[in-house]
Amino acid sequence: MGIKQKLGLGVASAVLGVSLIGGGTYAYFSDTAVQTNTFASGTLDLSVDPTVNVQVANLKPGDWTDETFKLKNEGTLDIKKVKLHTAYTVTKNDGSSVANALANEYADALEVVFLTNTGEYILDGNGVIYKKSLLELRDMTPDELAKEWERLGFLNWALVDGIKAGTGPNSTDNFYVKFKFKDSGAPQNELQDLKLNLQWTFEGIQEDGEER
Repeated sequence: MGIKQKLGLGVASAVLGVSLIGGGTYAYFSDTAVQTNTFASGTLDLSVDPTVNVQVANLKPGDWTDETFKLKNEGTLDIKKVKLHTAYTVTKNDGSSVANALANEYADALEVVFLTNTGEYILDGNGVIYKKSLLELRDMTPDELAKEWERLGFLNWALVDGIKAGTGPNSTDNFYVKFKFKDSGAPQNELQDLKLNLQWTFEGIQEDGEER
C-alpha cells in the first residue's frame, strides 16, 4: 500500500478511534519525519551605459551621428531577449509646444539605423541590420519589433549575425546605431527649430522555465 493511501487510512482510523473511546485517553507509538524546502528566486538586472547617449544640436537634413552603447546583464538569470520600447516628445528649441502632426513629421524624418555588433560602422550600406524612423519605432509594439527582428535573423540580446550571445549573468554587449536626419530632396523648412527628446526603454525577458 502506498504512503498516500496509508496517510488517508490513518486519518480515517484516527477518527474512528476517537469516536470509539469518546472522552477517554489512549497511548500509541508514533514517529515523525520533517522535510524543509527552499525556493530562492533569481534576479533580472538589465542596465544600459551610458544612460544619456546622444545630445546633438543644430541638425540639418542629411546630418548623421554614429553612436554606441552597452547593455549589461547584472543579474543572476539568463536573459532570453531584450524588447525595445520607444517614446519621445517634440517641442520647439525653447520648450514651447508644437502641433502633433508636426511632431510626427519631425520624428519620421529622424531615422535609426541598427548596425552589426562587430565594431563595423556603416560603409556603403555594409553592416546595416535594420532601419526605421523614430515615428515607426514608436508606433510598433515591442513584440512586433521583436518579431520583425526575428524574421531578419537577429533579435534578443546581441545583434551578431543572428547568433544570440552575451545573455548570461555579468555579460555585456556593445550596440552600434546611426541616427540620421533624412534629406527628402525637397524643402523641409517646417522642421527647423525643433527638439526631440527620445527615451528608449530596454526590457529584459527571462529564459523559458525549465525543470530544476
